[in-house]
Amino acid sequence: MALRGCLRAGRGLLRAAGPRGPPARGGCAGARPPTFGFLFDVDGVLVRGSQAVPAARQAFQRLADSSGRLRVPVVFLTNAGNCLRSAKAHELTQALGLQVSPEQPPPTTGFPTIEGVILFGEPVRWETSLQLITDVLLSNGNPGAELRDIPYPHLPVLACNMDLLWMAEAKMPRFGHGTFLLCLENIYKKVTGRELKYEALIGKPSTVTYRYAEYLIQQQAEKQGWKSPIRRLYAVGDNPMSDIYGANLYNNYLKSAHQNQVQAGVKRSPQAASPQTEDLELRKECNNSVESCESILVCTGVYRHNADVPSKTEECMTETVFHGHRDFCFDPSLVEASYIVQDVNDAVQLAFKKENWS
Repeated sequence: MALRGCLRAGRGLLRAAGPRGPPARGGCAGARPPTFGFLFDVDGVLVRGSQAVPAARQAFQRLADSSGRLRVPVVFLTNAGNCLRSAKAHELTQALGLQVSPEQPPPTTGFPTIEGVILFGEPVRWETSLQLITDVLLSNGNPGAELRDIPYPHLPVLACNMDLLWMAEAKMPRFGHGTFLLCLENIYKKVTGRELKYEALIGKPSTVTYRYAEYLIQQQAEKQGWKSPIRRLYAVGDNPMSDIYGANLYNNYLKSAHQNQVQAGVKRSPQAASPQTEDLELRKECNNSVESCESILVCTGVYRHNADVPSKTEECMTETVFHGHRDFCFDPSLVEASYIVQDVNDAVQLAFKKENWS
């Protein structure tokens, strides 16, 4: 139930792609159904600000058939949560030349009292937002009251985007929501002498975000009538600390889950448990068919490689400064991309080649 709640909470972070209609009958590769899917970051991979990355349209021309229908399942895995999904879908439709379908956004309701703080993305006026959030936390949800004893633990705080930097139309990276969180954390600690605590951190690079992305990929495949299970995911991004770290972290999770499943199958005797008990619980945790999540880093956004694209990723992935969130431990190996290519079109071609898909 805890995971299901987290997945439901992360619903607004992901946008499913592809037109609605009857199921596709297969791609050009001998009409065989796909056994892989794509997780695309948006800013720095497909667009920079309001401008499309030139390779993005070429990439999606490869991904669509002659009728404009996607040949493989695609999810847009973006941490940007500061606009409606319908607006982001319209923006991507214009940029990619392909119909992008948003999920129906949930209705909004008012709250009689402030019971928690949800942080989706960096605000326009930081000083105002920092003041208001601090007021809410110090007053236990009643910012109109006078300050008395500071409550601790404070109200629940949920953050949905940890990116320190992101890429727009400017030449230099822009401050992201992670920078705003850094300000809030330091202000709260300076005022109270205590650490700001998060109920949950959702969005890349958290594993729960990728689990939900996989769920959407599987949903797309089912709706299109593709019977073959999705075995591999290719996560394409421009930010080593967000996109690559998250994809590699999820790849480790998949390997661990598969290993646990195998070990459980070996240890379980035929008389030990019925399919309705232990086996059912195992499927709930390891019900995914996906075996791996390959990370592909592009050079059109936050990450820039000055020379030609290197043949060995470890040659250029040495992180000297940790740009991740305070609550994530830094593992240098997780920022090493499986592959580094110039742009998203090259990323799609690479995946197609590995999958023998034309």
